[in-house]
Amino acid sequence: MQWEVVIGFETHVQLKTRSKIFSGSSTAFGAEPNTQASPVDLALPGVLPVMNKGAVEKAIQFGLAVGAHIAPESVFARKNYFYPDLPKGYQISQFEIPVVQGGYVSCIVEKDGKPEVRQIQLTRAHLEEDAGKSLHEDYQGMSGIDLNRAGTPLLEIVTEPVMRSAAEAVSYAKALHALVVWLDICDGNMQEGSFRCDANVSVRPVGQKEFGTRAEIKNLNSFRFLEEAINYEVRRQIELIEDGGTVVQETRLYDPDKKVTRSMRSKEDSQDYRYFPDPDLPPLRIGSDWIEKVRQTMPELPAAMRARFVEQLGLPEYDATVLTQSKGMATYFEAVVQAAGAAQAKPAANFMMGDVASTLNREGTDISAIPVSAAQLALLLQRITDGTISNKIAKEVFAAMWEAPSDDVTLADKVIESKGLKQITDTGALEAIIDEVMAANQQSVDEFRSGKEKAFNSLVGQAMKATKGKAAPALVNELLRKKLAG
Repeated sequence: MQWEVVIGFETHVQLKTRSKIFSGSSTAFGAEPNTQASPVDLALPGVLPVMNKGAVEKAIQFGLAVGAHIAPESVFARKNYFYPDLPKGYQISQFEIPVVQGGYVSCIVEKDGKPEVRQIQLTRAHLEEDAGKSLHEDYQGMSGIDLNRAGTPLLEIVTEPVMRSAAEAVSYAKALHALVVWLDICDGNMQEGSFRCDANVSVRPVGQKEFGTRAEIKNLNSFRFLEEAINYEVRRQIELIEDGGTVVQETRLYDPDKKVTRSMRSKEDSQDYRYFPDPDLPPLRIGSDWIEKVRQTMPELPAAMRARFVEQLGLPEYDATVLTQSKGMATYFEAVVQAAGAAQAKPAANFMMGDVASTLNREGTDISAIPVSAAQLALLLQRITDGTISNKIAKEVFAAMWEAPSDDVTLADKVIESKGLKQITDTGALEAIIDEVMAANQQSVDEFRSGKEKAFNSLVGQAMKATKGKAAPALVNELLRKKLAG
């Protein structure tokens, strides 16, 4: 039987505010346990929550960025459940009327071996407070409770169940992570819990409209673990069903050491939480003037920047989408184009999506820490354009610049000179080399003259090999064709 995977996401984004969502307590990470939990965070008798305006504005920013509807009035509710690190016995969240409704996040996915831009539809994004944290490692047979995190402002972003593979889910998660960091509403630190993903995974026979029973994989804090967890869960559910078993609705955790998911607890439905409007908080009203005021403070959004790259720089839509997947990448690209000139936009895009991106990925480095400055890369691109070096040699030069960084803007020229990498453009010298190649490869010469075009590529390769890749490829092609036609 053929199976279809269905994935939906719930992502908890910790908003970048100095104080908590309903109190003045600090949100700073790493403080001594239970030193940043006020009476409001603990809901002690006689205290009342007060809404953090900054948290609301960050939610508005997100809503505007994803093209969502900002609710003019939204309501906070009490989500009732018992857990040791939830001292109030309920969490203040939003249920029936969230602050952000709809919208989408663009990401790049592979389809039939080709990349394409996909829009992942969002259901909602709502404000809520975080719970505390249970600590198990340092207590033999017991657990410790740290309530510093209780009351930290979260924006929970929920997608429609529209993703169909772990790779697609990871692409969405990365795009969402890049967006909230771009907007500066979240620091994006997954190790500290600032960006936590919950994946709802189910399978169904291909062609079936009804969804299968889903399992929620909780608190995935790395993109690699996210992909591993989903792939394992998909296999588990398919094998279970094919063996005659039944998938149960539950919350599962991922064990990265054993690379398996394991059952944590049964998964509740919304009615189990007994939601009701919080009597201590009035409805949150957001007027159009407030929305417009927030809009004026926002940076240029990825969608607007993509359109500008296409219209002003002539980039293909795909290139523009890749380059605006992170603010750091987009900023670096613009700096390169500013230094090299608009005519270098497409070569700059190609180099960044190729050598720059692959090197960053291999080294596990963020673009913010790239050792090659935008001005240095601009000069390297110029040396390709003016024929000093070929594209192939440029890769070698870039690698050398990466390994031996310098503040010298002319670093590319220094590397080219010191390694003797300038292209050979002397026509006489190249003709002599081509004569030698033709004499040593008479069979290929005869094959080309009999109509076999592939033989020409073989001869070009031999000529490039003889010059150690330093010959200008276009000139080699031109001179070789003339001699073969003679």
